[in-house]
Amino acid sequence: MERHTMATTVQAQQGTYEPADIMRGLYGDGIIGLPGAFSRDWAQRMREDIETLFAEARQVPGGALPRGPERWYVEVHPERVRGFVDIATHPWFVAVCETVLGPDYRIVEVGFDIPFPGAADQPWHRDFAVPEATTKGRRLNSLAFNLTAVDTIPEMGPFEVAPGTQWDQFEGCDKGMFPPRHLWPRYISRAVQKMPRMGDMSARSALTIHRGTANRSNQSRPVLVVGVDAPDATNSKHHDLQVTRGYLETLPPRVRDHLTYRLVDTLQTVVQHHTIEGLLKPVY
Repeated sequence: MERHTMATTVQAQQGTYEPADIMRGLYGDGIIGLPGAFSRDWAQRMREDIETLFAEARQVPGGALPRGPERWYVEVHPERVRGFVDIATHPWFVAVCETVLGPDYRIVEVGFDIPFPGAADQPWHRDFAVPEATTKGRRLNSLAFNLTAVDTIPEMGPFEVAPGTQWDQFEGCDKGMFPPRHLWPRYISRAVQKMPRMGDMSARSALTIHRGTANRSNQSRPVLVVGVDAPDATNSKHHDLQVTRGYLETLPPRVRDHLTYRLVDTLQTVVQHHTIEGLLKPVY
């Protein structure tokens, strides 16, 4: 099995990011990355926020959703993550969004995934069914950005991806997400384990077939997720990105103008209903 320390890297050239490199990576492998996008101190603060928010979410029914044994997903409010504006204004983040999704991209989701010790291999899957923009238009209209809060090691259950499979189509599967088992050898043969370090940032198509692997370490592996849509995508319907009036006033236009949000006076707990039954089934 191939192992990479980070996703296919898009290099900066004279302070800019080449659109051709971005498109080649996301339309080819389906995942790209920028090592060292942020400092380790910044990533440590992100981890502190994740740990605080996870403890709060576990106290609320529906606040943390299982994604398999000892694996959880929590959707959070942008203003509860101190580094959110840093992410949303990072030149690489902006360049990737504008290149793939267009100038009117929308940030629709902020959350995190945590596989704890004892987390099991997930079944191969994509995050949602392939939209018509991809099946007929051959176009990607959403992206997921991931930022690890730890230095990943093989024992932690790294994220595993099958490059190039964002274009795969298969019939008769659960919610259009889970390829039938007779296709699994294709994904196993293409599997690449990602080993990002604190401060790295990656972007992927959520349609690229992937899975979390078993965490055999004594450490958790928290990862922050930021979901972004093109104007014609509909993923915002599955999320509840809330922003208070006071926080909205502090946001720079580059962030505020790209948020799809519900304006509130007081933040309300995000009660999640998007349980993915297929991820709760054991893999044999």
